[in-house]
Amino acid sequence: QLVESGGGLVQAGGSLRLTCTVSVLVFDTYAMGWFRQAPGKEREFVAAISMNGKDTNYADSVKGRFTISRINAMNTLYLQMSNLKPDDTGVYSCAASGKNAWYSLRSAEYDHWGQGIQVTVSS
Repeated sequence: QLVESGGGLVQAGGSLRLTCTVSVLVFDTYAMGWFRQAPGKEREFVAAISMNGKDTNYADSVKGRFTISRINAMNTLYLQMSNLKPDDTGVYSCAASGKNAWYSLRSAEYDHWGQGIQVTVSS
């Protein structure tokens, strides 16, 4: 139902754009978020966007570098990542919240998850 694409290997300072394509779900009735998990660490919140795309929320560590967006007509979510750092390395997953919990950092607020995609930033 949620499929990520666009990950890969990039040098520090570079950019990547992640895409999450959603099927089956009624996309515009869900807030959407991105989470990541680095090796040996817990999954952490990255960014979220409300159902209509008007409200966004970012982790402090990515503010000013990452931009979350969505196109409801295309059932697609994006995460534009710029000025990437080695600490941004991890498996990135998109998630859908039926509670429109774009303001929350908690993964428990999300009902549906993609399988994740690897992002590796080399120094």
